[in-house]
Amino acid sequence: MTSGKSCTLRLWDKINSGARKYGLFREKDLILLAVSGGPDSVMMLDYFAKQARRLRLTLIIAHLNHKIRGKEADKDEAFVKKLGRIYGLETVTAKTDVPALAKKLKTSVEHAARHARYDFLTRLALKRKFRLIATAHHADDHAETFLLNLLRGTEPKGLLGIPVKRALHGAGAAGISVIRPLLPVTRTEIMEYMKANALSHRKDKSNEDEKYRRNWLRKTLIPLIEKKQPRFKAHLTELSAKLAKLLK
Repeated sequence: MTSGKSCTLRLWDKINSGARKYGLFREKDLILLAVSGGPDSVMMLDYFAKQARRLRLTLIIAHLNHKIRGKEADKDEAFVKKLGRIYGLETVTAKTDVPALAKKLKTSVEHAARHARYDFLTRLALKRKFRLIATAHHADDHAETFLLNLLRGTEPKGLLGIPVKRALHGAGAAGISVIRPLLPVTRTEIMEYMKANALSHRKDKSNEDEKYRRNWLRKTLIPLIEKKQPRFKAHLTELSAKLAKLLK
């Protein structure tokens, strides 16, 4: 059985290698951490908190309460604030009525939530003069996004999946970018890390409902594909990287 320490170091090495390859962050950077309270963002928070002293990073936790899940959403917010106290990091939270926003924008709740989340993160980064926003998207999210775009019908750029880094606001040294340091890591590896480090997290029950296409892909289609090709997610990541070079 893999020891907790070796599991932790293996994932750190994966993340650090990807960060160096794509130039995601460097010593003394100011990084806004988007933390929902789920296992992915908690693992990302733990990683950055434990790198902060060595790299002299300045970190702030950011959490948006979407008001989609009622009291459960409030518990998510309280949990993230508790994490901030545990790690000794400033935590900034806000609330947005996403269902109402979805009606106003005449769009899906999922799209409205994404819009609200990035608007909150961008405004906070601008206010605090942070140039990097880290989100906890990982290899499974990339595969799901690739397949979602393929099923919907997409232009070639839709097959790039989730970019490891993209400009969010402005350009150059003054611009704000989103970075996804966990893209080399799978959901299974994240859960192994959570267990190895005895980290708690919040669970969003809506992620289990297969009426949502992304959940069906995650829970049904991708596991079937992986029975025939265990490296399916890695292959999609490699394909997207090759396409990115061609589409520049």
